Amino acid sequence: MLSTELLALTLAALAAANPVFASTHVHEYRNVHNHGVYPISPRNYITPETKRDSYDYIIAGGGLAGLVLASRLTDDGKTTVLVLEAGDTGDDEKDKINHPGLTYFTSLLGTKYDYAYKTVEQAGAGGRSINWPRGKILGGSSAVNGMYLVRPNSGEIDAWHDLIADSSNKAYADFWTWDKLYESMKKSENFAPPTDDAQKTAGMKYKTDSHGTSGRLHATFPAYFVPMSSAWLPTLEAAGIPSSEDAYSGNNLGGFFSTMAINPTNWTRSYAKSAYIDSLPPRDNLHILANAAVTKILFADNVQDGNQVASGVQFAKDKDDTPQTVSAAKEVILAGGAVGSPQMLLVSGVGPKDVLDSANIPVKVNLPGVGQHLQDHLATGVSWSTTADTQGSIYDSGSDFSKSDEFLSFVNSGTSYVNGSFLFDGDASFANFVKEAKDILGDDTKLEALIPSKDGDVVAGYKAIYQAYVDKVLPSSGLVEILFSINSAGRITIQAALQTPLSQGRLTVNSASIFDAPVLDPQYFSHPADVVVLRQALKHIRQLATFSPLKELVGDEVSPGKDVQSDAEFETYVRNSVSTEFHPGCTCAMLPKEKGGVVDASMKVYGTANLRVIDGSVFPLSMSAHLMAPIYGMAERAAEFILNPPSTSSGSSTTTSGGTQTTTTNNDTKGGKNAAVSVNGGRAVWVALASVAAGAFLCAF
Repeated sequence: MLSTELLALTLAALAAANPVFASTHVHEYRNVHNHGVYPISPRNYITPETKRDSYDYIIAGGGLAGLVLASRLTDDGKTTVLVLEAGDTGDDEKDKINHPGLTYFTSLLGTKYDYAYKTVEQAGAGGRSINWPRGKILGGSSAVNGMYLVRPNSGEIDAWHDLIADSSNKAYADFWTWDKLYESMKKSENFAPPTDDAQKTAGMKYKTDSHGTSGRLHATFPAYFVPMSSAWLPTLEAAGIPSSEDAYSGNNLGGFFSTMAINPTNWTRSYAKSAYIDSLPPRDNLHILANAAVTKILFADNVQDGNQVASGVQFAKDKDDTPQTVSAAKEVILAGGAVGSPQMLLVSGVGPKDVLDSANIPVKVNLPGVGQHLQDHLATGVSWSTTADTQGSIYDSGSDFSKSDEFLSFVNSGTSYVNGSFLFDGDASFANFVKEAKDILGDDTKLEALIPSKDGDVVAGYKAIYQAYVDKVLPSSGLVEILFSINSAGRITIQAALQTPLSQGRLTVNSASIFDAPVLDPQYFSHPADVVVLRQALKHIRQLATFSPLKELVGDEVSPGKDVQSDAEFETYVRNSVSTEFHPGCTCAMLPKEKGGVVDASMKVYGTANLRVIDGSVFPLSMSAHLMAPIYGMAERAAEFILNPPSTSSGSSTTTSGGTQTTTTNNDTKGGKNAAVSVNGGRAVWVALASVAAGAFLCAF
């Protein structure tokens, strides 16, 4: 008879062989003796004392991208990876993490699991310092966020590609097209349709073919929808916003209910840790060290073809801890997100010389684009009173139902993306708006006031990004996201979130310590177009309350209130009420170096031989999406080409890592000789893998 521990390991092995099996059997294992629930998490986190001296890859940041990479790079059972995560594992907060609905009521934001950053005072936003929460936990913000899986508009991704298409790394640049990213986003997910009850209430529309069904991340809809959810799509349609038949295959305009990162087998959050790490069988080649912040990237004394070689990293628990070192045989990969990755570069001496000099940091690579091109989504909204049940009122009731898994799976997921012609009440007025935005490109005086750097390369990058927006993004994409928010008792809020900001800011440091917060200056509303777009959105949102069936649900307008009527009054309200939508990016932009780029199309940092950044900081453009889905896709794609670089000639490829040039043949499928582990196979493969797992466990014992 198998022990419970061995059975758990066997199930985990089956999960690795077949994700469908994982979705129905492996996310949790119930002990028949005490009916407790044990997540399949056989991996022992290491301690600083049990780490190895060297690993093939060191991943700095155990967030969304970092854990996808760690999982995929170690699929072969041979490649060694160390993940260093500054935050804790989160294992002590499983209930708060696992129940999706508790995100709104017992959030981990504001606790030790939150970096709790703040911007500098924003002149364009009422002189306020804006809170920037970010997950400081294994899994990163995917462990604490709203779980939206929204994909961008295809034109936005193709505009990104066009910004780097003429680079010397064309084989890599061609990975960053809509078609390629679409494949990778589908690869990441295991989609399940809504329940009959959810479908009946919300009336969501979707196409299964646009989703993946064998990935590691669960994607579905909440089990339960608050009854007023049924008003969302009909109200939008009455106001002239059509319902999307399929928001996931490249056109996200219109109203829809977002898929969420939820596991439908038990209605828990599916996030980077649970999806890519917890379900794995034991892997001696994957080590994860929590409470270990990377304090500095170490560089070898020698250079390679004029490029610095990353030899490893220093890490510490906190500023009072003595830093330790670990070596990288192949590469160091930064996956710290839009704040963490540029900060790690800067404190390591990679960045603009003037910033490094002012912080007394020796310059290793003068790279002006680090921390530049910062863009963020900004959100505000209109609120009304209501006597109808909301998620908040049901939760506050304390009823048995309010504590059920089904109810606690509910997350606000009614959303829509609207274009400029809708916002500006017609094509002609929107065309005038776009023309005025384009005219600024020809006015050097106005441009100079908008760009937070005097460096010529960064200025060229700002202009290139701006040109891409006005020529390729604004005409066809959603300028604003409109969201249905019903998590407060007695209140209905409809939010407007700016998706295509023309304002760009920057991230800098004034200290050489990673434990001192960086200086965040997004320069909100430095470009006048941004406040105009949100003003127009709020005016339309106010009108939604005049259409049935929403009209029958709302009472008096609570904010901004009926006193706000003129354009100037709306703009003042916008400036004084906006907050981040939690989607900052672009601080390590993938652009040509001469345009203020930080990484090339292979995600390697300019001026280095083997240092990459793989996370949301590399997007050069903001996009009409919550960033989780595109980052999952990006990380999946990056893992593929790290292990199997694009061929430079038939049958082989040459790559440089860790200061050593190697040539590899392309005879094996992705994942090498053990690729069958990650491929859906027959029952015989499952049994064989289970036997391997059992043997590994017994030998280790």
